[in-house]
Amino acid sequence: MPALTAADTIRILVATDSHVGYNERDHIRGDDSWKSFHEVMCLAKERDVDMVLLGGDLFHENKPSRKSMYQVMRSIRMNCLGEKPCELEILSDMSENFQGAFNHVNYEDPDINVSIPVFSIHGNHDDPSGEGHFAALDLLQVSGLVNYFGRTPESDNIQIKPVLLQKGNTKLALYGMSNVRDERLFRTFRDGKVKFFQPGTQKQDWFNLMTVHQNHHAYTETGYLPENFLPGFLDLVVWGHEHECLIDPRFNPEMNFHVMQPGSSVATSLMPGEAVAKHVAVLSITGRDFKIEPIRLKSVRPFVMKEMVLSEDKEIKKLARKENHRTELTRHLTAIVDELIEKAKDEWREVQDDEDPDEEVPKPLIRLRVEYSAPGGGSFDCENPQRFSNRFVEKVANVNDVIQFYRKKASATRKTANGADMPEESVLAQLTVDSIRIEKLVREFLEAQNLTILPQNSFGDAVSQFVDKDDKHAMEMFVQDSLKSQVKHLMGVDQVEEDVLKAMVDQHRSELEAKFAAGELKRTRKAKVRPKPDGWNSEFDGEWEEQPGALIFSDVEAQDDVDDAASVVVPPKGRGRAAGPKKAAAPAKKAAPAKGGRGKKKVVEEESEDEDIQMLDDNDDDDSQLFTQPSVPTRVTKKPAPRKASPKRAPAPRGSARGKNNTAAKTQSKLDFSQPTFSQPRNPANGTAKKTHEISDDQISDDDDAFEPVPSTATFRSNRNKM
Repeated sequence: MPALTAADTIRILVATDSHVGYNERDHIRGDDSWKSFHEVMCLAKERDVDMVLLGGDLFHENKPSRKSMYQVMRSIRMNCLGEKPCELEILSDMSENFQGAFNHVNYEDPDINVSIPVFSIHGNHDDPSGEGHFAALDLLQVSGLVNYFGRTPESDNIQIKPVLLQKGNTKLALYGMSNVRDERLFRTFRDGKVKFFQPGTQKQDWFNLMTVHQNHHAYTETGYLPENFLPGFLDLVVWGHEHECLIDPRFNPEMNFHVMQPGSSVATSLMPGEAVAKHVAVLSITGRDFKIEPIRLKSVRPFVMKEMVLSEDKEIKKLARKENHRTELTRHLTAIVDELIEKAKDEWREVQDDEDPDEEVPKPLIRLRVEYSAPGGGSFDCENPQRFSNRFVEKVANVNDVIQFYRKKASATRKTANGADMPEESVLAQLTVDSIRIEKLVREFLEAQNLTILPQNSFGDAVSQFVDKDDKHAMEMFVQDSLKSQVKHLMGVDQVEEDVLKAMVDQHRSELEAKFAAGELKRTRKAKVRPKPDGWNSEFDGEWEEQPGALIFSDVEAQDDVDDAASVVVPPKGRGRAAGPKKAAAPAKKAAPAKGGRGKKKVVEEESEDEDIQMLDDNDDDDSQLFTQPSVPTRVTKKPAPRKASPKRAPAPRGSARGKNNTAAKTQSKLDFSQPTFSQPRNPANGTAKKTHEISDDQISDDDDAFEPVPSTATFRSNRNKM
C-alpha cells in the first residue's frame, strides 16, 4: 500500500448531547443551548472538516419547540451547505443505513449542495414517539440537513450495519446504535440478540468507529451498557449520554479499543460532572491510525461548584455552640459565593480571545454544597436555601438554587401514618427534576406500599412515559390494560372463595411483574385516538388528543367509530344555506349509473381511502404509490335526497296575495345560479340531449325572505291605473 498523505485523512468533528431547547423559557439561560450548538457548527466550517458526528440528544425534548428547530436548521444551513464538494464516497447500501422517504446521504442528492454532511443518532431525549413513530431527526433528514442513522426499530432484536465511507485510501466503517432503554438493552446483549455486520472484503483495512448513547456507569445492576458487550473489532467508541467531558480517548485493554466521552455542550444540572470544561474534538483518521484535537468551547456559560463541610471549618465550627448565629453564618457563606462568582468570571475571560476585552461576562452558574452536620451537642442555624440564593439575583444565572444544604449522618427516611418509609423533608427539598429519575423515584416510593392489582414495575414505566415522553394517556391505558388482564384471569377460573380471591390477584400481579422484568410483557400500548371532528379548533378548544372523549378504550369502540364515519355524509356548502349538522345518506335508488357517477356512500369511502394514502409505511414494497397524481374531478349531477314530507295546506284563492307570492317564488326558483354541467344524459331514442334541469337543495334557500318576490303584472297595472 502506498504511503498515506493528508488527502487520505478523514477529519470528523465529534460532539454529543447538545440538548438544544434546554430551559429555553428562562429569561437568562434560555439561549445557552442553541448558542453552544451554533459554535460547534461554526467550528466545523472553520476547521474544514469532512463530516460532523453527533452522538445523540441533539434536542432536549422529543417534541422540540419551533424556536429550537429553527435555530438548529439555521446553524446547519449556515455552516454545512455550500459549493465545496464533499470528498467522502459512500460504499454501503444506503437503503439499509437510512430509512424514510429519502434513503440516501444528503450530499449525493442532486438538488442539495452539501459541503459538510452531518451524521447523527438519536438519544433518550429526542427519541421517536407518537403517531408514525417519528423523531425530530426525521424532520431534519427529510429536509436534507442531517443523515439520521443507527435506528433501532426492534429493541429485542438489534442488527447494526455500518455506513461505509472512503476518502482516498482510508476506509471508515461508521457504526451507530441509537438509545435503547438500558435494562432492555442489557438483556438483549445478554441473550445474544445484537448482531454486528462487518465489511465483506478487506476487513483489516477498515477503521471501525462506533457511537452509542447509553449509561456508561453502573447506576443499577442492569441499567448501563458494559464496554465488554461491544465487539472487539472496534477501534474507537464515541460515548454519548454522559455529560462529564472526558475528551481524551481511554484505552480498554480487555477489548482492545479506545473510548472517548465528549460530554454535553450545555450544563443541564448543577452536578460536579457538569462543572468540567466543555470540549468538542476533531478526529483525524488516516488508514487505521487516528488522533484527537480537543477544542474548548467559548460560548458555554461559566459554571463553578464547591463543596464544604461546616464542621471542618475552624471559624464556623465555633458557631455550632453559639446561639443566634444565623446572621454570622450567612455572612460567611455569602463571602464564599462572591469568591466563586469572581473565579467563574476569571475563567471565562481566560478562554475568550483578546480581541474584545470589554465584552460583558455572562452571569455564571454557582453551586455551593454545604454539609451542615454539627459536632456533638451543637447545631448550625442555616438560612432558607432559596432566600439565601435570592441575594445574588443580579450576579448569577441560577437565582433559586445557589446553595444546597445536606446532612450525611442524619437518617434519610421517615415514617408516615400508614407505616411507609418516606425521605426526610430536607432531602426532598434538595431534589430537582434533573437530579432524579422518575422510574427510580416511583420504585422507591412503591416499595413501601402494598399494590394489590397494578404491577409495580409497569406502573413506573407508565409514569415515565407520562412525564418524560408527554404521553397524556399512558397512565390511563396502563390501568385499563392491568384491570383487563386481571378480569380475564379471574373469569377463566371456576368459583373461588373470597379469601382465596385476593391471593389469586396477588399471584397474577406477581406474574405480570416477572414477565415485564423478563421482557416478555411489552410496554404500555399506545393509546388509540378517535379522528378529530371537522369543527374542532385546536387553537381555541385545545389539542384533540388530550381530550377525555378522544381516547378509544377497546377495538369495539374503534369499529363503531369506523361504521359511524362510513354512514355520515358531509353536505356540500351551498350558496344559499349555512353549513349545518351532518345528515345521514339517503337510501340508494336502483337506476342506471350515470357516466362517471357514484353513490354518496361510495364517495365517502373513497375520501377516507385518500386520507390513508397520505401516510405510507417506510417498508412499503410499491414505491410508485409514494407520490400519487391527483385525478381530475368529474362533475356529476345528483338527485337531492328526499325531504321529509310536510303536511299539505289548503290551496289559497286565485286572486289572493298568497297566490301571487307563490307564483313569484316559483318564478324566482327557476333562476340558475349553479355552474353549467359538463355532460347531460342523452335520450337513447334520438340521441339528443334531454333538456331537463333539477333544482338542487343548495340552490333553494330555506329562508322564505331570501329573495324579495317580484310583483305580478296585474298588481302593477292596478297601481298604474290609480296614479
